[in-house]
Amino acid sequence: MSQSFASSESGNQHTRVTSRAKPGFLERLSETAGGMVVGLGLFALSFYVLFTNEGRALRTAASLDEGLSQVIPLHPYSGLEPQNNGNLVHLSAKLRTAQPLHDPNYRVALQAVKLKRQVEMYQWVEYQESRDYVEDGEQKSETTYTYNTEWKSEVINSRNFDKEIGHMNPSAMAVESVTVVAPEVWVGPFLLSKGLVDQINNFQTLSLTGLPPSHVDPFLTVDGDYFYHTHNPRRPEVGDVRVSFSYAGLSGEGTWPGPALTVSTVAMQRGEQLTPFKTKSGDPLEILYMEELTAKEVFEREHQHNSMMTWALRAGGWALMFLGVSLTVRIVHTMVDWVPILRELVSLGLKLFALTVSSSLSLLTIAAGWLYYRPLVAILLCALALLPILLGRSRAPTKKHQ
Repeated sequence: MSQSFASSESGNQHTRVTSRAKPGFLERLSETAGGMVVGLGLFALSFYVLFTNEGRALRTAASLDEGLSQVIPLHPYSGLEPQNNGNLVHLSAKLRTAQPLHDPNYRVALQAVKLKRQVEMYQWVEYQESRDYVEDGEQKSETTYTYNTEWKSEVINSRNFDKEIGHMNPSAMAVESVTVVAPEVWVGPFLLSKGLVDQINNFQTLSLTGLPPSHVDPFLTVDGDYFYHTHNPRRPEVGDVRVSFSYAGLSGEGTWPGPALTVSTVAMQRGEQLTPFKTKSGDPLEILYMEELTAKEVFEREHQHNSMMTWALRAGGWALMFLGVSLTVRIVHTMVDWVPILRELVSLGLKLFALTVSSSLSLLTIAAGWLYYRPLVAILLCALALLPILLGRSRAPTKKHQ
C-alpha cells in the first residue's frame, strides 16, 4: 500500500491519500460472503423483534385496560386511607422533599428532586471527511482531517488523532459531572418508589443570573449560566473547564427558581408508599407524569405511548429484515458487476426483491404474533402479505401468451 501526505498552511487541516490495487473478483467475493453472514444474523434478529413486539404491545394494552378499570382516584389533600392498601390508586399533587440538594464546591443549593452538575472542557476535536475513487487502476481513498477547539462534556483522547502534534488534550478533567438525587420524595402523603423517582427527568438549566457575589468562589468566573475555571471565559484555552447546573422536579415552597412541580401518579398503595402494581395481564403499572392529569388522561397517554413504540419497533424490524435480505443476496450482484449494463439491472432487481420479501415476511411475522389474540386481524394481514405473490402469478399466463 502506498501513501501520500499533504498539509495545509493553517496547520489545523491536512489531507491523507491511501491507495491500493483494485480488488480482484475473489477478494470482492470474499468480502460479500462476510456480508452474507451479517445479513443472515440481521434477518434472524428481525423475526425476533417483530414477533415479540406484537406480544408486548397486546400485553401492555391489556394491562392498561385492566388498570383503568381498577384505579381509585384520591384527593390530593386527603390523608392515608388504609382501606386502599394493595389497590391501584391515582393521585395528582405537588412534589415534596425534606431538604435542599447541595453542591458545596460551587455553593449551589436547590429544593428539587434531582440536581445535576454538568462539566465541560475546552478541547481539540478531530473531524474527517473521506471520498473513494479509482485512478490509474488503483483504488484510492482521500481523507481530509480538520481540527477545531470546542467545549465537550467527555474527554477526547487526542492519541487517536491522525496528527496529535499541536492538538493535544488533557487526559482527564479537573472536576467530574455528577447527579444528586433526594433520598426521599413525597407526593401528598405518599413516598415515591425509586421507579417513580427515576421518571422525574424534566431537567432545566439553572440560571445563575442574579447570583449574589458571596455565593461565588473568588477563583471562579460566572458568565451566562456557567462557572468558569478561568479568568477570561471569552478566550478559553485548551484544558479550561466550565460547569453548569440543571434541576428536575422542583419541590420547595419558595418562588425561586419556581413553585413546586405538580405530578400525576398511578401506582399501588402500600402503607405510605407508592409501589408497582402487578396486573393479571403481566405488566407492572408504575406511572408518573409531570403535569396534572386525571386517571383517564394518564391511561390515554400510556396507550398513545404504547402505540408509538409498537409502530417504531415494527418499522425497525422491517428495516432489519430489508437490510438482512439485501446483504444476503448481494453476492449475486458481485458475480455480475463486471458487466456494466447487467450490473445495473441486477442491482435494481435485487432491491425490488429485498423490498418485496421483507414487506411480505414482516406482515406474516406480525400476523403470527396476532394469531393467538386477534385471529381475524391475523388472517387479514396474511392476505396482504400474500397479495404480491398472487398478483405475480395472475400476470404470468398473460406474459406467456404475449
